[in-house]
Amino acid sequence: MPEKSTAENLLDNIVETLADSVSKKKSVSFFGEEKSNQVTNQLNRLFGRQKPIHNLLGGGKSADVLLWRNKKISASVLTGATAIWVLFEWLNYHFLTLIFFALVLVMLAQFIWTNASGLFNRSQSKVPRLVLPKEIFVEIASQIGVEVNQALGFLQDVACGGNIKQFLLVVVSLWAAAVVGSWCNFLTVFYLGFVAAHTLPVLYERYEDEVDSFVYTVLEQIQHNYQKLDAGLLSKIPKGKLKGKKFE
Repeated sequence: MPEKSTAENLLDNIVETLADSVSKKKSVSFFGEEKSNQVTNQLNRLFGRQKPIHNLLGGGKSADVLLWRNKKISASVLTGATAIWVLFEWLNYHFLTLIFFALVLVMLAQFIWTNASGLFNRSQSKVPRLVLPKEIFVEIASQIGVEVNQALGFLQDVACGGNIKQFLLVVVSLWAAAVVGSWCNFLTVFYLGFVAAHTLPVLYERYEDEVDSFVYTVLEQIQHNYQKLDAGLLSKIPKGKLKGKKFE
């Protein structure tokens, strides 16, 4: 009996040792796969970027607003833009009409403020004056000028650069923008771009890995179909060789 019990204990120890070694291998492989997935996710960022989306948006308060770091400010900005779009697009208000109505309301408020003290037998209080600093207009104009010059410089570089693919891509993009502009007015296009700027970055930041993997899958499928088209049709098109001629 003691020999049998000793043999059984030895067999149990061997089984436990094998089970522990298998479990350790599985845990190591699991963590190894997790690390490799993290590395591949870091390498397969969209367009090969390495910086976070907050830095790509310029950082600072503007990036905080676009990424909804402060939900109250972002919601207020988007609500204000929506209210302006509703006023001009749905209620058919004109810009000059809205400006004149706002000026009338401001003048009425100042008039009531000035004369209310006399009605209630109180000393006349000083009415606050609204004065916009000229630095605001100078900064806005300079910023608009910088953006316009950058856009014009980019278009001229594409037109004179000799890159036919980039040239065709820009021409097709401008044509698509012209078609979209014929469907709706400038305010609607600007509002849609504004809403997209305040929704797409935060959604991409939240579902970054899923979007990157989906985009790379689509790009791989497009590349695979292009290779099949190139092998089946494009490669069979004869290409003429240009020979230099000497003129006397």
